[in-house]
Amino acid sequence: MQPTRRIKVKNGIEYWYEETPYYDKEKKQIRHKSKYLGRNVDGQPVRMRSAPDEIKEKTKKKPVAVKSSFDYGSIFVLQAIMEELNLDRHLSALLSPSEASMVRALAFNRIIRPTAMNNVDSWYEGTSLALESPKINLTSQRISELLGRLGESNIPDQFMSRLIEETGTKDTLIYDITSLSSYSQLINLLEYGYNRDGEALPQINLSLILDKEKGIPVMYDIFPGSISDVSTLSGTLKKIKAHGIQDYVAVMDRGFFSLSNLRELMTNKVSFIMAARLQLNDLKHLLTEAQKDIDDVKYLYKFNKDPIFAKPISYNIDSIEVHGYAYYDPKLEQTEKQTLLSRLYDIREELLKVHLNKNSNPYVVFKEKAQGFAKFFDWHVIDNRFDVAIKQNAVAQRINKMGKYIIFYSGDFDEMKCLSLYRERDEIEKSFKALKSEIDILPLNTHSDKTTRGFIFVAFLSLIIRTRLMNAMRDAEILDKYSVEHLLLQLEKFRKIVLADGQILFTEMTKKQSDLIQALNLCA
Repeated sequence: MQPTRRIKVKNGIEYWYEETPYYDKEKKQIRHKSKYLGRNVDGQPVRMRSAPDEIKEKTKKKPVAVKSSFDYGSIFVLQAIMEELNLDRHLSALLSPSEASMVRALAFNRIIRPTAMNNVDSWYEGTSLALESPKINLTSQRISELLGRLGESNIPDQFMSRLIEETGTKDTLIYDITSLSSYSQLINLLEYGYNRDGEALPQINLSLILDKEKGIPVMYDIFPGSISDVSTLSGTLKKIKAHGIQDYVAVMDRGFFSLSNLRELMTNKVSFIMAARLQLNDLKHLLTEAQKDIDDVKYLYKFNKDPIFAKPISYNIDSIEVHGYAYYDPKLEQTEKQTLLSRLYDIREELLKVHLNKNSNPYVVFKEKAQGFAKFFDWHVIDNRFDVAIKQNAVAQRINKMGKYIIFYSGDFDEMKCLSLYRERDEIEKSFKALKSEIDILPLNTHSDKTTRGFIFVAFLSLIIRTRLMNAMRDAEILDKYSVEHLLLQLEKFRKIVLADGQILFTEMTKKQSDLIQALNLCA
């Protein structure tokens, strides 16, 4: 590997260094050895101790003043991830140069420092992006126009197709759906429905598909807020097929479970893993039958060092036989039991403290205090107070079901492989959390369907980049020391500076910054 020279600036004075890359076998990554060459004099390194007097005198001149300074470190890392995944190439193929630069800037902003759209231009002017694309216009009006064009075009679908083709997505897809709430009264997609965040607001439902092997989201879709999880699956399967994905395994939670979905998955020969929703009487009976001997030691396994029982079962839909496993998790049973009993105790104590007013409706007050646990209580009113008792039979019936569940599948999966893939759904939960918290997508502040769709596309791009960065940090074993936000904050101090005479230089990289760059296997 060939050495390279670079200038570093200390206290306004330029110094030449030679950096030689080498492969560190122990850490399995590229590192750099830095060698001091001398002070920069007319573009050449000169060691001042041995320099002629006239050179020493010349260097006493006042250094050229710094005109401006730009965040480079955090931009550099995110740009490196875009290039690794060819995201910039996909954007350039679908958008004009200025539009691609605007989308990149908006995506980076959601990761580094999420802000209102009317503040993005101020943030942008302080980053090295402004040196690369100084002519783009990031006023709130221009951003709104861009998001509107994206939202009413097929560019998001084309981008996903290119991404899927580039990454070779074909193995395990984790599918889930979440709610995005808003106070806006101008978005037609907003409707009331089951809100996963418990907010009493109209919402949009956003589905996301994560490529487990690549560790990044590769597809998303948007649905009106009243659409249930169950009814989204059929359309999603068609879109997966349209994007050219074949021979995959779809991993889904019980929210997508229905007999019609099971039938469609089996008919289309889609490999899947999906938890059952035990609302149908025959499925309740199936679990009851499995429970009779599910704790037999012949069904005993270990999962993540804890004992668990798994019993093969089958279920017939019309003439189609679906295979699955009934699981019994003693540790989960104990956790659920303690949670239920603690909650029932708290509700009972709260009800016993209530003093009913003359105009109070006891039934309404009871339902409000019971918060969905009303079926576990017997109650009546004595002297404007509740007399409450917990129903032993109701509690016993609920405890009997704890720690037990059914997962259906189609494909070549044994008990532990099926459970392992299902449990890895938490990766998509982390993606939803990142969208809502770190990327700060909520509450939606757009004012039309088309700008909302455009904004969600930008957030999707941000999520791809952020997820890949987090995976790189996990691989480098630095996630226990740094969050994504902390890492980017450290790297923001590595800056590009513009001197009064127009020269562009880098500030000296600190040891901490250098260690982070090397850990991520990047070369700044």
